[in-house]
Amino acid sequence: MLGIDEHFFSRKQGYATTRVDLKNHKVFDVVPGRSEASLRSYLKRLPGKEQVRVIVMDLSETYRQIARQYFPNAMIVADRFHVIRLVNQHFLKLWQSHDPEGRKNRGLLSLIRRHHWKLAEQQKVRLHQYLAQYPMLQSLYFAKQQLAGLLVLKAVQAKRARKMLPQLLMLLEQFAHSPAQALASTLRSWLEPIVRMWRFSKSNGITEGFHTKMEMLSRRAYGFRNFENYRMRVLAQCGWNGVINRV
Repeated sequence: MLGIDEHFFSRKQGYATTRVDLKNHKVFDVVPGRSEASLRSYLKRLPGKEQVRVIVMDLSETYRQIARQYFPNAMIVADRFHVIRLVNQHFLKLWQSHDPEGRKNRGLLSLIRRHHWKLAEQQKVRLHQYLAQYPMLQSLYFAKQQLAGLLVLKAVQAKRARKMLPQLLMLLEQFAHSPAQALASTLRSWLEPIVRMWRFSKSNGITEGFHTKMEMLSRRAYGFRNFENYRMRVLAQCGWNGVINRV
């Protein structure tokens, strides 16, 4: 089970791609670049690509194309955190267009960002009073909450997942006939990887945790000029198995 994500390395060399073993919590490798062109020679010579069964990623079209081309036996699973963040970001933009002044209210912003089922009763009352002034925004808010309730589920049995799918499709249809058309289009294009999230408990949170460690390593070294030195240090600190594979 492979996690793949990008992280910033330096202004001169730009971004790097991290591959993580999500099952054993180890870094497979760190490679400079994040485009297919920059990773092509590395991926062509990479051994064991056929053994990868699952790849978890954010909603990056570049990484999805890479997964389809170089990991033919792998299922693509969307990362739960990034999907929910995308939904929230779209809603906040719509809120900005409906009520620019209300969007600047930090108290309301805090209530809007949080899951509705985690709010206290007084907070719910305050939020409902505000949303009642904007019927369209209110409708989208509760649809967003229903969608978030589906997206946070994990390790769901296949039978239950099949029953949940019509509800997800209905919500996407509702978004498609609203100002959130762009969100509906993106989620539909990633429908299969998003649905697969229900069957898995792993996410790219493990990869993000390693990125935090990598950032600390870079700070302690006051930055790395040589990427190979950086790579060796990362492998030693974040799951090095005693062998550095040069491919």
